[in-house]
Amino acid sequence: MKFHDESQNLRVRLRIIQVIVLVLLAVLGVRLYFLQVVHGAYYAERAENQRVRLLPIPAQRGTIFDRNGRILVDSRPIYNVILSREEMQGKDFGSLVAPLSYALALDPELLRDRFNELKSQPAFESIIIKQNATMADIQWVEARQAFDHPELRIEQQPQRRYPENGVLAHVLGYVAEVNPKQLEREEYKAKGLKPGDIIGQEGLEATYDNYLRGRDGYRKVIVDSRGRIQDEIEKVLPQPGQDIVTTIDVDLQEMAEEQLRNSPSGRGVIISVDPRNGEILAMASAPTFDPNLFSQRISTKAGRAEYAALIKDPKRPLYNRAIRGRYPPGSTWKIPMAVAGLEQGQIRTENSGLVCGGGITVGNKFTRCMGHHGTPPLTTAIKHSCDGYFYRLGLKMKLEGIMRMVDEFDLNKRTGVDLPHELISWTPSREFKKKFQPKAAEWGDIDTVFASFGQVYENMTPLSMLRTIAGISVGGKLFVPHLLKEVRATPAMGEPGRFDYRPAREARTFTPLDASRPNPKVVPISPENHRMVVEGMWQVVNAGGTGGAMQMAGFDVAGKTGTAQVVSLGKDVGENKDHSWFVAYAPAYNPEIASIALVENVGFGGKFAAPATKAVYEVYYRKTRPDAAPPEVAENKAAKSQVGLQ
Repeated sequence: MKFHDESQNLRVRLRIIQVIVLVLLAVLGVRLYFLQVVHGAYYAERAENQRVRLLPIPAQRGTIFDRNGRILVDSRPIYNVILSREEMQGKDFGSLVAPLSYALALDPELLRDRFNELKSQPAFESIIIKQNATMADIQWVEARQAFDHPELRIEQQPQRRYPENGVLAHVLGYVAEVNPKQLEREEYKAKGLKPGDIIGQEGLEATYDNYLRGRDGYRKVIVDSRGRIQDEIEKVLPQPGQDIVTTIDVDLQEMAEEQLRNSPSGRGVIISVDPRNGEILAMASAPTFDPNLFSQRISTKAGRAEYAALIKDPKRPLYNRAIRGRYPPGSTWKIPMAVAGLEQGQIRTENSGLVCGGGITVGNKFTRCMGHHGTPPLTTAIKHSCDGYFYRLGLKMKLEGIMRMVDEFDLNKRTGVDLPHELISWTPSREFKKKFQPKAAEWGDIDTVFASFGQVYENMTPLSMLRTIAGISVGGKLFVPHLLKEVRATPAMGEPGRFDYRPAREARTFTPLDASRPNPKVVPISPENHRMVVEGMWQVVNAGGTGGAMQMAGFDVAGKTGTAQVVSLGKDVGENKDHSWFVAYAPAYNPEIASIALVENVGFGGKFAAPATKAVYEVYYRKTRPDAAPPEVAENKAAKSQVGLQ
């Protein structure tokens, strides 16, 4: 038997094993070096994050009150399903669509869209999957947190609650989750916002979001490998948002909205202000919408369909007509024209010699007046809304005088109201005509005639027109109209020895958003000129003028009707009927309230807008004069006239 020496092969094998072991040790050493030295801080942070969790405590958003302390907007606690992105552990968002949509009754397309939005966003800690979770939702999440879905948890959060039936919707606005486009803007980055945060998107909720939103708190807790809380390390209480008190009187607001809702067209605006300081008492725009859609239902399929219907509605319910609607003002334009004519010296006395003539002929164009008023004094021209008188006044003032009037009354500027997206009115100018009539761009006398009575070259927002008339009512003081009365201070939060302190937030009252804007702006009006204009407006209501439907016993109302064409004569029927305007203030010689009403496409101003305004004034009269007799139409107009002239 031949002997074979295997020792040599054994030694070779041992060396190979040794080399392999050395290589493996080297690989492990390099890997360990990268884990502990190169990426040590990263993995230490991850390990800490797996052990320590920051659970946010959402701040309660501030409550919004009316001027009398009635709650307009508050928040109620709800439970939300939250997804922690750090707990995804390599899971694909797409894999969650089917189980979550089925178990939580979510629309899969909406959930998929939600996840797609997040792909372009930084990996923040958590996002809202479902608001206002039901008890069944909560039980399903809690039963699967430990194993199947550790990325899910339940959190209690406040949810905004708005008045029913869309009351004050355009004023209050609404809150909604900050969207990806907003997060890209510097102003939102500066606020430290992240996906899932709820912010004011429209109305007062948007304007005063920094006050209302507050600051979130958090709980720092230790969790085990299954995400179960073992201990609490620290707790920082949230800083609740500040409450705000508005200038709105709910009783006036509800009456204004009722009047618009019951009008023939169901479309229009009613605004009431205190002319002595610019406080807005009511601002109604119709049709309206339910802002609870955005805070409670927009994340559901039905909510999205409801929103789509609002967007497509030709009546534009999301559109605040008070600050975004531009309308020809009709004969309400004659009031600033009368003041400007007097102050510019084009009318030197009440009996100025301007004739009516049943209209005026300029070139081959005849522009009619609705009556034949002879040679009326200014008060009578206002009382009967004599177009012929104001045609001739406009020609005396010329375009330059009209533009000077526009500039003095800020009719070519925003009013400065504390609401977002206010539009600027369109007013007469050569540039205006060039823009809208490029084929006949040269300004002529007939254009001055048109510019003098509130048609063709004027398209005013109702609020800008009201600011002008309210300013005239108090002798030329044009206050910035506003809705904020007070931001209430909030106390510092904290518990000695355990929780941190947050500084108290101070109270404040309204200041113009544009700090350089004078408030009020003073337009010089002599006492005698002021008296003539006020007397003419008083006669409109109380001495057989065009606004007799507004007459109230015991409450001297001064006003002016307006009937604004939207199409040429002969075509003004049906949906193309004239707009109905009425602007008024009371008491005439010591105003406390000024209002404007516009009802779209219904006809004569004295027939529709004036009664709507009267209904609001009756509420105001009863609230401010509870011991007085109910306001009724005076039967003795002569006696009424005598009282008004005192």
